[in-house]
Amino acid sequence: MDAMLDVAPAHENILETMTLGPRGPRERALEEGILMLSDADLLAIVLGTGLVGCSVFRLANELLERVGGLEGLGRLGPSAIAEIPGVGTAKALRLLAGLEIGRRSLMRSIRPRPGVCNSAAVAAWFTTRLSWREYEELWVLSLDGRNGLRSARRVAQGGVHGLGVTPRDVLRVALQDTAAAMILVHNHPSGDPTPSDADVAMTRKVAEASRVVGVPLLDHVIVSSTGEYCSLLDLGILPSV
Repeated sequence: MDAMLDVAPAHENILETMTLGPRGPRERALEEGILMLSDADLLAIVLGTGLVGCSVFRLANELLERVGGLEGLGRLGPSAIAEIPGVGTAKALRLLAGLEIGRRSLMRSIRPRPGVCNSAAVAAWFTTRLSWREYEELWVLSLDGRNGLRSARRVAQGGVHGLGVTPRDVLRVALQDTAAAMILVHNHPSGDPTPSDADVAMTRKVAEASRVVGVPLLDHVIVSSTGEYCSLLDLGILPSV
């Protein structure tokens, strides 16, 4: 009888170990903290389920490999992600929503403070938003009388080789937002933030038109996927106001 009592606990421990199996990303997130998880772990949590014969963790790894990591995932639209086997529309939307929540959280944490709309602060804020884009976007920052940020709005979106925009497009947004001054921001998907001849010409046209309507253009900042940026004000291309 004593021998049987001694064996039972060991037998139960073996069964418990077999039942629990390896810890998944959700368990490790609770025990070790979310910061300890890999990109694939985080993606597996968002996906929730895998396929028959393919675990959610394996699906997450294959997805990251297929699209080129989280950066590549962020460049795809919901339709393209939904077509990947094992994903579908609902999971694709969850993935993109998660990425956008992260981007917005980071943008708001480094949002330029009132009166601190310098080129470095603007570049830090918009690198998060635009550096991963494969096409150019032009944004207008409308400022109040103390150079505090009033609003940030996209005014143009183009292809990988550039975008077409007129001074009227820019000024319409600034005037709608009752800006006292403004800053332009756009991205170079090539990774080189050096302003092109077209960038310089467009900036000078906008600056001239903005002086006429009394909403001066303070700067034009170009960001890139490398994290580097250029300020046309810092370069002396755009005169200080």
